[in-house]
Amino acid sequence: MTEASDGAKSAAARGRSFPDSLVLIFGFVVAAQLLSYVVPQGAFERTTVDGRERPVPGTYAPLETPVVLEPWAFLEAVPEGFAAAQEIIFLVFLTGGVVALMRRTGAIDAGLLTAVRRLDHAPWVLIGGCLLLFSLGAFTIGMGEEYVPLVPILVTMSLAMRMDAIVALGMVWVPYGIGWAAAAINPFGVLIAQDIAGVPPASGWGFRSVMLLVFLGIGFQHVYAYALKVRARPEESLVRDVDYSEGYAPPRDVAFTRRRSLILLLFVAGLAFFVWGAQKYQWYIAELDRVFLGLGLLIALVGGLRPNEASRAFLAGAAEMTSAALIIGFARAIEVVLSEGKILDTLLYAVATPLETAPPDLAALGMLAVQTLTNLFIPSGSGQAFVTMPIMSPLATLTGLPQQTAVLAYQFGDGFTNMLVPTSALVMGTLDLGRVPYAAWFRFCAPLLLKLFAAAIVFLLLSVHFPDALGL
Repeated sequence: MTEASDGAKSAAARGRSFPDSLVLIFGFVVAAQLLSYVVPQGAFERTTVDGRERPVPGTYAPLETPVVLEPWAFLEAVPEGFAAAQEIIFLVFLTGGVVALMRRTGAIDAGLLTAVRRLDHAPWVLIGGCLLLFSLGAFTIGMGEEYVPLVPILVTMSLAMRMDAIVALGMVWVPYGIGWAAAAINPFGVLIAQDIAGVPPASGWGFRSVMLLVFLGIGFQHVYAYALKVRARPEESLVRDVDYSEGYAPPRDVAFTRRRSLILLLFVAGLAFFVWGAQKYQWYIAELDRVFLGLGLLIALVGGLRPNEASRAFLAGAAEMTSAALIIGFARAIEVVLSEGKILDTLLYAVATPLETAPPDLAALGMLAVQTLTNLFIPSGSGQAFVTMPIMSPLATLTGLPQQTAVLAYQFGDGFTNMLVPTSALVMGTLDLGRVPYAAWFRFCAPLLLKLFAAAIVFLLLSVHFPDALGL
């Protein structure tokens, strides 16, 4: 990890007073058990659709014999949650290990920095190139922390081109949020949501690719228009009073060698191979695990890593995913408690009843609102998926919405606000690294989010009315 990312993490640690995601999620586990003592218990009849149990609308009935959870049930639910989420947890560890192997070879840092430096001859090329490059990283494997070392470089380049640090941060976190919102195979977000919803992994990738391009067009217009304004009238910069006289240091050893380029090509080919298999042979999480394991071995061999060196890098990368894995397990425990307490269907019934008579469009927008508000408290994409999707997926069934609509509502609600939520250590830390006050960043992002959500609502409604035509 670089000094830049270390600085971001320490800055985030100093500045955060809001409870961590794990604190909130464990609080939800406890709250779920307390609710089981006061909320009426009931259940829907279930039917099997595509191998998944779905509630049957109109069949909710109160339980004749209430269930009383033991006082320690919430503690037992945690290991049960980990067991239920084991496939996703294992995938998270594998992804972290393989990405760490790539970073150990220097391929990721060299590829990103080389691309950024080659795009610096014109503002529109630099901004457009960074938005495309960084969004693809989030669109595919949920990249975010990997961009932190580039923040000082982009700030320096932006200042040299008579722009400001807002533009630099915009070139990183705008595509980061867009990439997560439209992601096709992000294992920390969309794959989890699709797994819970019971739809094929990577399904709808063509529609999501179109969304990505539309969102990027909106993001580019916003960032580039601000950059041109600052170049023409520096006094209108949102950080005009911040001192940027001290320089920033780039990452070490970023030569883009043939070996590193081959590693990146192998990685892209591996992801494309999985998407092909998912579409043609309905590959799922187990097959993705195998693809990542194979990629890890190839990357270590091509990168010339010694066995012990590769092992340590893989273990270190997997270890960095421990917090994400813990959040996933604890979040899954919420559904365990709600189900064992026989109140999950009651909550679904309470939410679905007013929506069943509402137009499908309104139900979809309600899902989007819930997911967006949830991201303010649970900025972890994987954690949010396990907290909300067990409710949103059956809710889609009860309200007659496609499962992919529920997945898109989760993605939009989680992704766009990722670039702005003050509970995100990643964003807050890099704002400190780039010396951008949060108030200034909020003023820059808020109008953009309104435009992005307007476009997202259009796509969400299209998914309601034309799911088959869109390949969802």
